[in-house]
Amino acid sequence: MEFLGYIGTYHGHAEEAFSILDILTDALLDSLKMLPFLFAAFLFMEYFEHKAGEKLANALKKMGGFGSVGGALIGCIPQCGFSVAASNLYAGELITAGTLLAVFLSTSDEAVPVLLAHPEHAGAVWKLLLIKVIIAIIAGLLLDLCLKLFKRKRRDEPFEEFCSDCGCGEHGIFYSSFRHTLNIFIFILLVNILLNGVISFVGEERFSEFLAGIRVFQPFVAGLVGMIPNCAASVVITELFVQGGITTGSAVAGLSTGAGVGLAVLFKSNKSVKENIFITVVLYLVGTFSGLLIDLMGISVL
Repeated sequence: MEFLGYIGTYHGHAEEAFSILDILTDALLDSLKMLPFLFAAFLFMEYFEHKAGEKLANALKKMGGFGSVGGALIGCIPQCGFSVAASNLYAGELITAGTLLAVFLSTSDEAVPVLLAHPEHAGAVWKLLLIKVIIAIIAGLLLDLCLKLFKRKRRDEPFEEFCSDCGCGEHGIFYSSFRHTLNIFIFILLVNILLNGVISFVGEERFSEFLAGIRVFQPFVAGLVGMIPNCAASVVITELFVQGGITTGSAVAGLSTGAGVGLAVLFKSNKSVKENIFITVVLYLVGTFSGLLIDLMGISVL
């Protein structure tokens, strides 16, 4: 009997090890399929940044009352450096709070290359960007309009220039593209391992029931996740979205509040803590309630 018990225990451990191996293998294969598309997307983004990034940042300064429109359009370009540039421009009193908010809301960090790495969902990219641009323009214009009711000169304090440049540009766009691709690939792999593990051990049906059970709260949770100043946040949100784990509204909420390191730069370069907290709160509220409204309207981009 003891021998049979030992055999049963061994068999259970073997099945568990086999299951873990399956999870790791499936996650690796799914992630590897995305590599060529991911690298191509980053290569285009790096080329565009080197050719036009500085010109677009300078153009943002000159847009005046149309700053929110320009900020929304420029921010939706898949290049996280614009949120950093906008934070520094705002700290230097070169753009308005509405323009900064528009850039933050339309910025999607790593969502675009991750979506493009899923060819079957590539068509969702322009729909998501369009929704985010519309939200950003409206919110930016309304914020500037409201702030005009409380005319107050911002304090003339020197601001500290802060840049998130990793120095990749010194080695050329291929090196930079490869480095960014490798970093995001690792994030995607970890996300896939986590999701596959949860689905495998919890059960796909129970996992789906759990997500459906918190459906009305998803935009608020996604909005908080999006505010994490790291590209991993947008990767997690996008991967959950393409796998059907969260709604379109939740994806919009998380990707709207996800301004990359832009928020961190704002708190670093702008000396007014009250202004920084105010912009952060407005960003979260606009992103999450926009996502909630999209879900209530039944809008889906997949």
